[in-house]
Amino acid sequence: MEVERAKKDDDLNSADGGGGSAEEVSVERIFEESADAPPAWQNQLTFRAMIVSFILSILFTFVVMKLNLTTGIIPSLNISAGLLSFFFVKTWTKILNKAGILKQPFTRQENTVIQTCVVASSGIAFSGGFGSYLFGMSEVVAKQSAEANTPLNIKNPHLGWMIGFLFTVSFLGLFSVVPLRKIMIVDFKLTYPSGTATAHLINSFHTPQGAKLAKKQVRALGKFFSFSFLWGFFQWFFTSGDGCGFANFPTFGLEAYENKFYFDFSATYVGVGMICPYLINVSLLVGSILSWGIMWPLIGAQKGKWYSADLSSTSLHGLQGYKVFIAIAMIVGDGLYNFIKVLGRTIVGLYKQFKNRDALPVNDRSPSNTATISYDDKRRTELFLKDRIPSWIAVTGYVVMAIVSIVTVPHIFPQLRWYHILTMYIIAPVLAFCNAYGCGLTDWSLASTYGKLAIFTIGAWAGSANGGVLAGLAACGVMMNIVSTASDLMQDFKTGYMTLASPRSMFLSQAIGTAMGCVISPCVFWLFYKAFPDFGQTGTAYPAPYALVYRNMSILGVEGFSALPQHCLMICYIFFAAAVFVNGVRDAVGPKWSRFIPLPMAMAIPFYIGGYFTIDMCVGSLILFVWRKLNRPKADAYSSAVASGLICGEGIWTLPSSVLALAGVKPPICMKFLSGATNVKVDSFLNPS
Repeated sequence: MEVERAKKDDDLNSADGGGGSAEEVSVERIFEESADAPPAWQNQLTFRAMIVSFILSILFTFVVMKLNLTTGIIPSLNISAGLLSFFFVKTWTKILNKAGILKQPFTRQENTVIQTCVVASSGIAFSGGFGSYLFGMSEVVAKQSAEANTPLNIKNPHLGWMIGFLFTVSFLGLFSVVPLRKIMIVDFKLTYPSGTATAHLINSFHTPQGAKLAKKQVRALGKFFSFSFLWGFFQWFFTSGDGCGFANFPTFGLEAYENKFYFDFSATYVGVGMICPYLINVSLLVGSILSWGIMWPLIGAQKGKWYSADLSSTSLHGLQGYKVFIAIAMIVGDGLYNFIKVLGRTIVGLYKQFKNRDALPVNDRSPSNTATISYDDKRRTELFLKDRIPSWIAVTGYVVMAIVSIVTVPHIFPQLRWYHILTMYIIAPVLAFCNAYGCGLTDWSLASTYGKLAIFTIGAWAGSANGGVLAGLAACGVMMNIVSTASDLMQDFKTGYMTLASPRSMFLSQAIGTAMGCVISPCVFWLFYKAFPDFGQTGTAYPAPYALVYRNMSILGVEGFSALPQHCLMICYIFFAAAVFVNGVRDAVGPKWSRFIPLPMAMAIPFYIGGYFTIDMCVGSLILFVWRKLNRPKADAYSSAVASGLICGEGIWTLPSSVLALAGVKPPICMKFLSGATNVKVDSFLNPS
């Protein structure tokens, strides 16, 4: 969640830099020779596409929700969504074709619509804040914080208001950037690397050679999906109590286990490690060693001096406070640096675009310099501008949704006043544009950074006496949803541009997917919330670590630094400055050397959570590294499918495990690991002589 670059870098590495330049082989000529013209936009939004989108949305929402509630690291699932949608609809059409009742063949445009809908729907599990700002409002999280835990700053999750809130705030981002689609995609020719990579993938599926490879990739995904699901099922039998099962295996000894260093046999995070770049995984490991191997033992030795020895292990006035607030300092430092950097690039890019008068859009029919445009770009631009979305629809939609939100949200969160929301909606289109433009240049969505800015500004504006902590968290949700959906929609427009999918079908697909996500994500979260009694508690299966982080950010914004333990503020300043400095050094030395310098944002994640999942991810990196050494072409072709299978299989196991927990069915065995001395005591207690 916090490392958006981890979410994007896999696609970024796959992209060739965009569709703006001439290609050696014309993709569109190949499709013209082998297929009919692209179907009308109404025929791209088929009934089967919506059915498949709904099924895959549920699948991917479970996966994203599990990742969100455990570590918050969410890799790009675009490839998995594109691959599975191709498999499902291809199977569907094959059966109908054999029966002689196939009315419409499966096209790459329909494939794009499904992929867009699925990613939009499952994306609500992230932007909806179920592992961050939304759950941070709850009493469960408030009890883990010594400050601002009054009823005025607490709102427990409930299915009704969560669905209502998401429907109210999730659509404004779609309307805010629609009028700018031609400027962004055609005139400015922004690359949107993730959208470009997804388009290349979908285009390749629908060529004869690509279809054969896609079938093999689906087969590989299915095998590892089955293995991961069955492995999760097998592990369940050994988890009848706290600290039981393979997930608590002290791989490197009990002392290392106490300091969160162990391999927990999670197929999910091995798969995530295979998708995330090596640098992300190494950065996580470095952060684990720095925090749990060096800093926390040293600060823990000051118990009784820097903080009271009588405090509980979860008190933010003790060691837990150092873990949380130092991680926050690094996250904010990294986020602020990248915000300024991307904003600077956006301003420079806009200046260059407007300085070059040839690139300025006059209207949708303005002529272009066709001498330098490839056949593919000419064909794509022609169809992209054909099905226009009138600007008045976007403006009207934004105004209507803003009015509905201004009226509705204060009833859900009385601490967030109507004028707070109005102010955000006046500023939001500018921020949505900056995020969408910056994402087109760098592939980084800074949605969570804009959300943090809303936490600090609106929370401080509301004030502690008026429930400023809850107001800040709610404001984070409003802002984060707008800027996140805006950049996602523009990425999808880029994908549609390169696959000849109509902008109208892409917009409607995104809107339908968002509507699905506004229902599916709260329902999936509610299932987790009700199934596990210790949900949200530190050290449990689903600790939702960023919920406490976001809540404490809001407390800092409202009450200042009074909540920090002794010397914590000074250490936070050091790590904030270090995050800015390391990012500056990375940019200064260039790509050749920056790949050897850890990312501060990634380093910060294990500061609070622990290092166990970083071991899993490094194992995934090691598997991919060895595989590439042995057979690089095969590894490049199948690694994403294998990783997706590992992620999705164990992710889907959470559905039956949640149902079993709700039904009161408990695992029969507890597998625990004890030291020799403790084992003797247990034996003596059980078998007194």
